[in-house]
Amino acid sequence: MTDPLDEQDDASTPLTEEEREELILSYITLRPELNEAEQANILEAEEWAFARKRDVADEKFLKNLHKRMFGRVWRWAGKFRQSERNIGVDAYRIPNDFRQLLDDCRYWIENRTYDPDEIATRFHHRLVLIHPFPNGDGRYARLATDLMLTSTGMLSIYLGARQSGRCQ
Repeated sequence: MTDPLDEQDDASTPLTEEEREELILSYITLRPELNEAEQANILEAEEWAFARKRDVADEKFLKNLHKRMFGRVWRWAGKFRQSERNIGVDAYRIPNDFRQLLDDCRYWIENRTYDPDEIATRFHHRLVLIHPFPNGDGRYARLATDLMLTSTGMLSIYLGARQSGRCQ
């Protein structure tokens, strides 16, 4: 018999058995239940993140953002992954690559190396490329990028789409 949580949609990263053991909510047995719990957690994190002054190029803030997005569902939320994936850098490289991305981003912002939208594009691309967490990296990268855009005074991609009705 297959495990209903093993049924991955195309956007999901399969979890290792050890990572699945870190599920906090014991009532979750089906993928839709997991999706619903994660979405509720993400909405709380959005409210928290957009309601305060933030430094999106700060490692502590970004790890805390992931923890706030998934911390009511997964014990590993906010902690870099320790396992290898078919996407992302090797797990041992995550801390250094993550710090390098933030240093580069800080430099781009301080020196106006690129326009804000290009900084956000480069930031998002590299964050997804690193794939620092066991799961939720795409949703995390989109929210972190939106926070970066709004911190530079630009309308966020996600929130802009939501306000115009293009995003449900």
